[in-house]
Parts: sequence; C-alpha cells; structure tokens
Amino acid sequence: QVQLVESGGGLVQAGGSLRLSCAASGHTANAYGMGWFRQGPGKEREFVAAISWSGVSAYYTDSVKGRFTISRDNAKNTYYLQMNNLKPDDTAVYYCAVSTLSQTILVAARAENEYAYWGQGTQVSVSS
Repeated sequence: QVQLVESGGGLVQAGGSLRLSCAASGHTANAYGMGWFRQGPGKEREFVAAISWSGVSAYYTDSVKGRFTISRDNAKNTYYLQMNNLKPDDTAVYYCAVSTLSQTILVAARAENEYAYWGQGTQVSVSS
C-alpha cells in the first residue's frame, strides 16, 4: 500500500501562484509514474499533468500548458505541481496519484485507470 498526502492548496487571486506537494509513504518501491488530477464544482475529475518515474516524460492538459509544471523528488518520495498565472477555471480539488505500472518508469500516464493509489485531495480556489 502507498499513502499519498497532498498539501499546498488554498485561496489565491487570479494571476497568483501556488505549489502543491504530494508526499508518498508506505511501500513506495513500486510507485512509478505519478499524476495530478482535479475535479471542479459540478464537473467530472479530469487529468491535469503526469510525469514518469525517470522524469523524462511529462504530459499536461492543454488548458494548463505553459502555466503549470510537474516535478518530482524521488529521494524524498515527494511530487510537486507548480501552478502559475492561476485562473478562476482552475478552481478545483486537486488529487495526486501514483501508478505501479512498470511502463510508467519511462512514460507518463494520463488515464485514471493507470493509477493505483490516490490522495484525499487539496482544495484550490482562485478568485477573479
């Protein structure tokens, strides 16, 4: 089992920045690729960004490209999402997730069903 705890959410004005963190614990030896997803008010959960264990592969949904940066520190079992130039449409609960699929060592995963473990989520609210 892998436990994930997100932090760093909060309320920010449009144009502001936040950095989300996701700390992994437990049996992290098989925690390979990781991703960030979000669920806005009245919306389904959607993919935001993902990174492979190696860090050589990363994907972003189009709406956050150029504004968000995903990264990871494998030594600390901690993952990050730097969010700049935030917009009201970014308001959502943000979830981190890790995959145990071996292909995510090199290739990031974008589908929810590729992830085995999920955090509880952290709220990000962006005011206009």
